[in-house]
Amino acid sequence: MADEHKDIDAVTGTATTGHDWDGIRELNTPLPRWWLWTFYICILWAIGYWVVYPAWPLLKGSTEGITAWHARSAVVEDIAALNVLRGPMVERLTKASLNDIVKDPQLLDFARAQGRPAFADNCAPCHGAGGGGAKGYPNLNDDDWLWGGKLSDIENSIRHGARNGDKEDHEGNMPAFAGVLKPNEISAVADYARSLSGLPAEEGVDLALGKKVFADNCAVCHGENGKGNHELGSANLTDQIWLYGSDKATIVQGIQNGRGGVMPAWNGRLSEPIIKALTVYVYSFGGGEK
Repeated sequence: MADEHKDIDAVTGTATTGHDWDGIRELNTPLPRWWLWTFYICILWAIGYWVVYPAWPLLKGSTEGITAWHARSAVVEDIAALNVLRGPMVERLTKASLNDIVKDPQLLDFARAQGRPAFADNCAPCHGAGGGGAKGYPNLNDDDWLWGGKLSDIENSIRHGARNGDKEDHEGNMPAFAGVLKPNEISAVADYARSLSGLPAEEGVDLALGKKVFADNCAVCHGENGKGNHELGSANLTDQIWLYGSDKATIVQGIQNGRGGVMPAWNGRLSEPIIKALTVYVYSFGGGEK
């Protein structure tokens, strides 16, 4: 009965399937032999893979296969072998002081090599891949450091962070002056702060008032000359490097509402040699202090 619906196409000489759409008939063209053989080989390959390697999920685990090989186990073994290979250098890095590390070319290269992926995994999301920072996140390439840029300062910041609840973290922050200072005083001191780095003041602003407000409220942290204080984490207002931006509106907002970003503490989360390597790597960006 099936043959009653089939016909031979006059052009190609191929039998049709019996399907017809608006006078268009479907040819019953056989699949190419090379495609069929490839398909059969793939089926055999899949069966062989199921037999040799772990493949089918079970209620509690999976089939193990003849080899019982696992990608996770292979990675663990490779990492263990790499740790054994790096062991002597890691031990040297752990025992050496930061100053000794930067004086030893071989140890310095090793520390930088270890610090680069540690920075990419833990620091780059905030500070950027090259340490260039972003609005509210310090640029680690320049010489402007809120908490100090010496090796020991950088290590301390990495270990304990800032304003995160760690017992030894940096706790200084900028208070909010909304309600403490009048709007005209906030405007005047914002322009005075901008003038410390050579930025122009708005026309008609009383810089003398701004200077007085600064001396009475800001100098205790930023210093009389606006140079900042590493112990308090107060910014240097004279170097034209602004963490949140130098436009008048942004500075006014900071004075009104205060500032206080959070940096996580990595002590206990990263190993001792990695913290040292990360310290040296950050220091090598070029903005570190002697």
